[in-house]
Amino acid sequence: MKITEIEIFAIELPLIEPFIISYDTYPSMPSIIVKMTTDEGIIGYGESVPDEHVTGETWESTYAVLKNQLAPLMIGQDPMAFEKIHALMDKAVYQVPAAKAAIDIACFDIAGKKLDVPVYQLIGGRYHEKFPITHVLSIGTPEKMANEAEERVRQGYRSFKMKVGTEVLKDVERIQAVRERVGFDIAIRVDVNQGWENSSTTLRGLRALRDVDLDWLEQPVVADDIDAMVEIKSKTDIPLMIDEGLHGVKEMREIIAKRAADKVNIKLMKCGGIYPAMKLATMAEMAGIECQIGSMVESSVGSAAGFHVAFSKKIMTSVELTGPLKFSKDVGNLKYDVPFICLNERPGLGIDIDEAILQELCHYSHVVK
Repeated sequence: MKITEIEIFAIELPLIEPFIISYDTYPSMPSIIVKMTTDEGIIGYGESVPDEHVTGETWESTYAVLKNQLAPLMIGQDPMAFEKIHALMDKAVYQVPAAKAAIDIACFDIAGKKLDVPVYQLIGGRYHEKFPITHVLSIGTPEKMANEAEERVRQGYRSFKMKVGTEVLKDVERIQAVRERVGFDIAIRVDVNQGWENSSTTLRGLRALRDVDLDWLEQPVVADDIDAMVEIKSKTDIPLMIDEGLHGVKEMREIIAKRAADKVNIKLMKCGGIYPAMKLATMAEMAGIECQIGSMVESSVGSAAGFHVAFSKKIMTSVELTGPLKFSKDVGNLKYDVPFICLNERPGLGIDIDEAILQELCHYSHVVK
């Protein structure tokens, strides 16, 4: 089986409400969808959601590198030769993990459809039956975040990821307000997205949050300051998670060697897709570090790919792939049973693509043959 055609779509996914985090506000989510076709007529879909703050890639640059470098390189290749596919991409272009993720995901979708099995059967089989879904609270006033949390508890959610990362004491007020509103039976995870910048500011915040009972604190300091994470971990009993500080094998080696985190947030867009994500999960498992599959607010395509990874590994203890729940219109039909996600047993990614919506949301596209 050979890849014969790749169509690239630059789309914008409309959000129900703006997504606000420490370093940016997103009124809509830019995405690149890849449609890959083989000589056997099997079609697979992949997705890239780049973020210049995290992966160093923009929507425009990702479209260009797929169009001019990666997609032409894939024509004539076997989509089931995952190791070779990644070796070719890595030799052709340094880094650009989100762009490579789109190719990787489409290849796995095709392989599953070819063998008539879900993607998770290609990477270890299904370990988890279902995962609880964590609702993500965008940055807002303490009152607004508490109100939203209260409403989501009524809908059945039992855990929240709070986006913070502005001024540390104002963030403390936000966290305390949500805890007071929802009580102590609800899990709260706090994601600073690098916003507290350094260890001293972070430790000041943690002292003020001593009685709030956090599940964990995620990426409080700038991404490349692993040593600051080591210092914070040595001075608090609140579990620490690394997100932006982990991309690939190089960072994972350092995190393990320095015991810099209790948990790691693996994202397909940061590491290059399903195949590299499985390597990182295996490394973490060997070191006894729990893993989460996180979100760059992908559509049903990228979210389904992440779920297949999460469902296949015992070391995956949480997922936060809630992108499709945030969109007013999506290109796929990934199904949530809020507050849970239960994957189906259909081949490949297990989702259908609405070609009419794909065209509607598309700004421009290109076919590579």
